[in-house]
Parts: sequence; C-alpha cells; structure tokens
Amino acid sequence: MHESCAARVFCLRNNVLTLPFAPSFPRLALSAEDLACRRGGRLIFEGLSFSLGGGEAIALTGRNGAGKSSLIAMICGRLRPAGGHLRIEGAGDAPLSELLHLVGHRDGLKTALTARENLDFAQALLGEASASAQEALAAVGLPHVAALPVGYLSAGQRRRVALARLLVSRRPLWLLDEPASALDVAAQAMLVGLMRDHLAQGGAILAATHGSLGLDGAREVRIGA
Repeated sequence: MHESCAARVFCLRNNVLTLPFAPSFPRLALSAEDLACRRGGRLIFEGLSFSLGGGEAIALTGRNGAGKSSLIAMICGRLRPAGGHLRIEGAGDAPLSELLHLVGHRDGLKTALTARENLDFAQALLGEASASAQEALAAVGLPHVAALPVGYLSAGQRRRVALARLLVSRRPLWLLDEPASALDVAAQAMLVGLMRDHLAQGGAILAATHGSLGLDGAREVRIGA
C-alpha cells in the first residue's frame, strides 16, 4: 500500500486486514421493549425485549419460522412492529438505517457484476468509505476473484463477497442473518476474526444463527420456547 496506515481505517499486511489505527465507533445503544411481530395476520412472536450496546454481540436463536429474520427486518425498518418499541441512543440525528450494515440470508449480489463492481457499488451507496474493494476482498481471502462476475463464483465465495461489504463502508451496527451459511471451516474462522475486530472498535453485532457465533461473551437471545 502506498498510503500510510494512519490515513486509512484499514491496513493490509501480508494479505490480512488489520485495524491498528481505526477510531472507535460512537457508543450506540439499541434497545427493544415488548416487541411483537405479525406476518400475514399471524402472531410470530411477542414480548421480546433486549438491549445491545457498543462492543457487544447477540446470537439470535430459535427454530425455523420463529421470527429471527423478521426481527432483523424490523430493526432495518423494513417491517413495522405489531407492538412494543425499538430505540437507538447515541446516534445523534442519524436514522438507524444509516448506522447499520445488513448481510441477509440471501447474498444480495448482482451476478452480472464482478466482485469488485459489487463492492464499489455498495461503497458508493452506503458512504463512509473505509477499505477499498480490493482490500476487502483480500480480507475475506478472495483477492483473485475481483474481476470475475459473481455469477461464476461458488456459493461460499459469493457469501464471502457479501461479507466483504461490511468492510468497504464504516458502520457501527452489523445485522447478520446466518452469516456462516455456505462457509467452510477456514472461512468461518475468518468471519470470527472480522467480528472480533468490529467489537474491539466499539461496534455491535446482532446475528441470527442456528449455531455458535464463536465469540467469547456473546449473549443469546432466543425467540420462542
């Protein structure tokens, strides 16, 4: 890299993305109180309460159909709660939608675009530029696919490109829906490293998962019995 590490949030060393000079995020606090969810007239869950602060991670668990993805949609503003409240503190005037990254159950990539083009588009759309597309791809172990259309990649590679979006724009709250889906053991370890770095900066993570996040100190919030 020709730029100094201090001039960028991310620094690439030996193909590993590190964050030695990254400033901490503002201390945000997300809280849910007695949330209820209805889909198609059916009550999915009710009475759900939790809090999530900077440097904290929540593993959101529950059976299939319990409402994990619906809760993430509520936080994103894509679904209105049927009851209860969601609050964010410490964000100033910024709406919650401008403070979060979402990696959904679907990768959300444009298959006709290259991996680099997908990440460049995400950075232009989201703002708060951080790592370049090439740096983010190196961080997820895919520097060699930058010029390939995403449609040519395997399911695991596409998932890693989707996760690389977390790195190209700097946002404090990560919402992840089954983030380890299609990842092999090495890629799962890479994901854990990215999450640890994010928490170390004061970021927050809420991840819907059927297994362990691999993060020490992560709290579990279970939807349903």
